[in-house]
Amino acid sequence: MHELSVCQALIEQVTEIARQHQASSVPQITLHIGPLSGVEPALLLNAFPLAAAGTVAEGAQLLIEPQPLRVQCETCGAETEASPNRLLCGVCGDYHTRLLSGDELLLANLELLT
Repeated sequence: MHELSVCQALIEQVTEIARQHQASSVPQITLHIGPLSGVEPALLLNAFPLAAAGTVAEGAQLLIEPQPLRVQCETCGAETEASPNRLLCGVCGDYHTRLLSGDELLLANLELLT
């Protein structure tokens, strides 16, 4: 389960940010996750308490905000939402598209307590 290693890397980043801001705990963490990120949100939520145990983020609430999959058509220039298995333009239906969003796994927000 690679979600555990993702959580461990997240906890390292959160711990460093908390240290820089002299925070004693991190009660809430918000992530933005796209459907093409390669991470399964449900598995990430299950792995998080294991990775956070004994850290400033122990007991933190992990919020996951799904991000839309958006593409830009190289033919007509339109920016539209797409589905993970059909990266087609929503206007003209062409398959010559460029991914704009949907592959991200971003630490969006931390709540820090000092």
